[in-house]
Amino acid sequence: MVKGDIRLEDVCFSYTSGKPALNGISLEVPAGKRVALVGASGAGKTTILNLIPRFYDVDEGSVVMDGINVRETTFASLFANVALVSQEITLFDDTVRANIAYGRAGAEADEIIEAAKNAAAHDFIVDLPDGYDTMVGEQGIKLSGGQRQRLAIARAMLKNAPVLLLDEATSALDTESERQIQAAMDKLMQGRTTLVIAHRLSTVTGADLIYVINEGRVIEQGSHVELIARVGHYQRPSNH
Repeated sequence: MVKGDIRLEDVCFSYTSGKPALNGISLEVPAGKRVALVGASGAGKTTILNLIPRFYDVDEGSVVMDGINVRETTFASLFANVALVSQEITLFDDTVRANIAYGRAGAEADEIIEAAKNAAAHDFIVDLPDGYDTMVGEQGIKLSGGQRQRLAIARAMLKNAPVLLLDEATSALDTESERQIQAAMDKLMQGRTTLVIAHRLSTVTGADLIYVINEGRVIEQGSHVELIARVGHYQRPSNH
């Protein structure tokens, strides 16, 4: 069973040659802990998230999970052990049920409903014209942003992977949707190795460890209390 200890070791990565997105970055996400990434837009936070499930491969350095370089594991193994909830939610032109069930093949109907309830999605789903059998349209066009995000969380709940990668951006949501999604995310994070791109102060203060990312490097790390006491880059409003 994967414990989920993740390390980036001196990682360099560029989307286009000559423009490094990550510049010799090293960080650790200890198994079972909640680690937050903060920093200005474009600092490299999403790139870090994308390298762990190998959406991209590093140019230099290594990404290691439980002591094994992710390049030496199968995509199937990574897919089974890592759940990602990102700003770019992928929904298929299929039913609500099928979109949640994508989290785990062969899931039973009651497991899908349980995951939806845990993601604060069940109530809106049963109000849809065909409930769980409602077609969501291309990329979930028939659903609101908050509804799409809750389906993505339900999918991750159902998957029950030991490693959770989370971009908790909720800027496009109304207050009620954000409140429901935050509660669902808090439930999802419990007991898992979690790496979260944190936009809300409550997520940052609740993290075991925080890395401040700037121009593809770690410039500060520590708990919220430690970083506040240091009176450094972390305190700047742009990082929260």
